[in-house]
Amino acid sequence: MDRFKFMSFDNKKITTFEDLVVWQNARELCSIVYSFTKKFPKDEIFALTSQLRRAVVSISSNIAEDFSRNTSANRVHFYAMARGSLTEAQSQMIVSLDLAYISSTKYLNFKQKAATTHKLLTGLINATKRSNS
Repeated sequence: MDRFKFMSFDNKKITTFEDLVVWQNARELCSIVYSFTKKFPKDEIFALTSQLRRAVVSISSNIAEDFSRNTSANRVHFYAMARGSLTEAQSQMIVSLDLAYISSTKYLNFKQKAATTHKLLTGLINATKRSNS
């Protein structure tokens, strides 16, 4: 069984990381964060803005990097790193909300997409672990 088959929208065979639903969700999160952080105070450019952008870019980057890995252990490692970056971005978005850099509506939009991405990553980690058993 193809390890990625269940991760596409239309059940087609996955041929590139771009076919993965989890990568597509991570890409959307990145767009959301970049649009929000454009309006952050200029004194945050080297602080929260930069850190949040790096964390969110790391999610899709680790998923993409995993695609070229040959062992389940390597794949699980990169998926776990992506999930860690996602959790980091979630925490930073809470700080952004607390500082009133974003509205609660924008935060909830991010939170919903982040929760979906987290579930997809967790499912992918678990499926990868099972396929190695």
